[in-house]
Amino acid sequence: MKKLILVTSPPACGKTFISREISKALDHIVYLDKDTLIPLSKQIFLVGNAEYNRSSDFFEEYIRNPEYDVIVDLALEALDYDSKVLINAPFTRELRDKAYMKELKGRLAKKGAELIVVWVETDVEVCHQRMIDRASDRDTWKLENWDEYISRCNFDRPTEIDDPECVDRLLVFKNSSQKEFEESIKYIIDELNGD
Repeated sequence: MKKLILVTSPPACGKTFISREISKALDHIVYLDKDTLIPLSKQIFLVGNAEYNRSSDFFEEYIRNPEYDVIVDLALEALDYDSKVLINAPFTRELRDKAYMKELKGRLAKKGAELIVVWVETDVEVCHQRMIDRASDRDTWKLENWDEYISRCNFDRPTEIDDPECVDRLLVFKNSSQKEFEESIKYIIDELNGD
């Protein structure tokens, strides 16, 4: 059966590294990273004469949702040509929206594909340090306003993705230490190869 695999979590939990390692271990997979769209989004900030701030009202109004729409549309199109597609993106709001998830699962069912969510669990302190270490301009505002930023983040696993009406399979990837990573990567790859 075809699969859309969403590797999801709040920022700096390790999604990108995990997504790449999973993708390397699986055959016939298309890897999509929502961050690939950032150069296009920067152009929207520029044309809109707005400060580059991915936590701003401007970003929320004009950029955030279209980024998700585009990456999902690319994934659905890719499923016409290969059996597995992995999207690396937070999906933090979408996963908590039952209507969104049911609609996505329905779109996938029409393509004969199942929806698998890999939820990455990482301690907040570990995420903070990873964000500092990666030194990305997309994190500047977050790090300068850490308390405000983190108060808006929800690191709890969305209960909606436990619902079989929303997700076909949920896999939890624990990633707060090297030991957790090594155990989780083996488990996830075994699960995804097991069909």
